[in-house]
Amino acid sequence: MVERIERRCLELFGRDYRYSVIANTHGEVCAHYPRHIVLLERDAGAGRDPFESPVQVGKLQDLINRSKMARCRGRFVCPVILYKGKHICRSATLAGWGELYGRTGYNYIFSGGSDDAWADAEDISEEDSALRNADSQLFDKVRGHDIKLLRYLSVRYICDLMVENKKVKFGLNVTSSEKVDKAQRYADFTLLSIPYPGCEFFKEYKDRDYTAEGLIFNWKQDYVDAPLSIPVSLTQSLNIDWSEYQSWDLVQQTQNYLKLLISIINSDDDSGLLVHCISGWDRTPLFISLLRLSLWADGLIHTSLEPSEILYLTVAYDWFLFGHMLADRLSKGEEIFFFCFNFLKHITSEEFSAVKSQRRKSLPPGFTLEEICMLKQRDRGSTTSLSSDFSLGMESSPGAAGSFTYEAVELMPAGAQAQAAWRKSCASSPQAVLWSRAQQAEDRLPSAGMVEVKSSSSSSSTHSDNFLRIGSSPLEVPRSRLVSASDRESRLEEVRSAFLASYSRTIGLKAVPPSPSGAIGGLLEQFVRGVGLRGSSTL
Repeated sequence: MVERIERRCLELFGRDYRYSVIANTHGEVCAHYPRHIVLLERDAGAGRDPFESPVQVGKLQDLINRSKMARCRGRFVCPVILYKGKHICRSATLAGWGELYGRTGYNYIFSGGSDDAWADAEDISEEDSALRNADSQLFDKVRGHDIKLLRYLSVRYICDLMVENKKVKFGLNVTSSEKVDKAQRYADFTLLSIPYPGCEFFKEYKDRDYTAEGLIFNWKQDYVDAPLSIPVSLTQSLNIDWSEYQSWDLVQQTQNYLKLLISIINSDDDSGLLVHCISGWDRTPLFISLLRLSLWADGLIHTSLEPSEILYLTVAYDWFLFGHMLADRLSKGEEIFFFCFNFLKHITSEEFSAVKSQRRKSLPPGFTLEEICMLKQRDRGSTTSLSSDFSLGMESSPGAAGSFTYEAVELMPAGAQAQAAWRKSCASSPQAVLWSRAQQAEDRLPSAGMVEVKSSSSSSSTHSDNFLRIGSSPLEVPRSRLVSASDRESRLEEVRSAFLASYSRTIGLKAVPPSPSGAIGGLLEQFVRGVGLRGSSTL
């Protein structure tokens, strides 16, 4: 049952943190968020925590209730990671005028115009002027509450992963973003436009035998209009030539964005971070999960959790309880979920560490993978992203009766024999492709202002691959090279190995037939059965 999954997540959070819970039992706060939304408050150890969060759950809940209409699908700014007293948050992008009017009872959803846009004074009638004024007042109120929530969480940095300035559906602006708010309501925040391909792009990843090396997004598509824009003050220590971003392959792009996020949260100030894409359930959990796992591997968060436990927590909480539609994505071949955990091999080096030179506590080799519970789901909203060509731009307001129901599937243990059978099956798996890339050109940084780029020349980089890839399956549990691995490397390798073993037994690389809206059914049941590596079973 879903209660068991939620209890397990709460227990794992409670190992290292004191926390409060915002009740969302029937989706009354948000129909696509967990039924128990966790607010991490402080370290659970004895004594006073110098990094204790000042956020009070009562005040937070009041701000959430006031601000949730400001963002697409009601997916408000939600804190999910606590690091040095800073809240790392996730959300959807800002809602456009159509969604706002639909939720507030306005009757002219299709009356024309765009998200809080103003026409020239001489070109509008008195009646149109009144409508525009109503637009402005509505956005002032709703986005004003959103800004109050961000400030209460001490969020200063907003990282927008959208490749668009506004999402357009059927000729209408169905979403907006902070970077194009014409009233500049978000001017006091540090806005970063770091465009990253949507989930549809990951079909190409699957079609290329799950090989991200050499896979470059087509930035010349008509709908792509958001350039990369980062304050120079945040890039000077990274030695990355951001002007080359359009020539990066998927590996280098993800690495560089993760380095940027780690650099931001590791800065000396006390400011928090918000990461969002459009709906906040594909690209957003990708980077939230990578951040959680990277900081854990450094021994900085969730310090008492074993590899199997942090894997359980991030899969269950960051992905599925926050609304990732696994069955829908698999039916379309959009394997962003698999990419996330397979990508861990690309961030094992110390250049991704938040502690750099500090010596970290070592992790003993070997562990058991207990369980990763996946969900059946019904009525959790659209099963397609707003990035999808055929998804609707709007949906009903969250919180309606029956709008938030789960079904759960039982965990079935699988022991050493099952693992041996899986390893045998790896021999017949498809071959992976090894892609070679040239050395990165010398880094060039502008002297002042913003790093803002619309086009670039070709560039690529080398990366450290910790395992031999030639002639291996993308799902093969890797065997380490005969060198002494760092603590960080060994921890991330264990998480990736656990994920690959589980994924191969439950989902694998086979095509998945389309499933009805919200019905994950047998697919996730197989996945749950395959990850019960208990007792003496080790990877």
